[in-house]
Amino acid sequence: ILSDVSVRFPEGSVVGIVGRSGSGKSTLLKLLMRFWDVQKGRVRLSGTDVSSINTGNLREMESFVTQETHLFHDSIKNNLRIAKLDATDDEIAAACKKAAVHDFIMTLPQRLGLARAFLHDAPLMLLDEPTSNLDSLNEAVILKSLHEQCAGKTVVLVSHRASTMRIADTVYSVEHGRMS
Repeated sequence: ILSDVSVRFPEGSVVGIVGRSGSGKSTLLKLLMRFWDVQKGRVRLSGTDVSSINTGNLREMESFVTQETHLFHDSIKNNLRIAKLDATDDEIAAACKKAAVHDFIMTLPQRLGLARAFLHDAPLMLLDEPTSNLDSLNEAVILKSLHEQCAGKTVVLVSHRASTMRIADTVYSVEHGRMS
């Protein structure tokens, strides 16, 4: 799906990846999570090939939010605890506030996905279309929160919406599996 892709995600920056549906944006994030191994080339984090990083350690370093956040038939608290099993109530409330979901938590599953990512508190956040199902007002709320709460984290933000990229320090475009 991807060919001749070379991209760097500087520590502490927000890097946007834009492109049409099916262009390879989500595939790039899945390679960073090592859901698949590459056929050719390398995927490295801090200079280390992801294939040589223990899967548990890799998952500790990364938070991954997909456009289809799954909610379990359980309490909101337990849905969020997936990210950190020993999270305190205060940590959960703080993560929900950071994700701007505290007041209407039951209506926006994507915000629960973001709250999980904030609760997991990994240094690398991989966000796949985190605002795709939101109107422009709620998109602005999420982007403001991401911009404010991700200081010191590296964020890879995938979207087909140009408006989502306004918080990115650098933006790459993917088309037909190639990046520019």
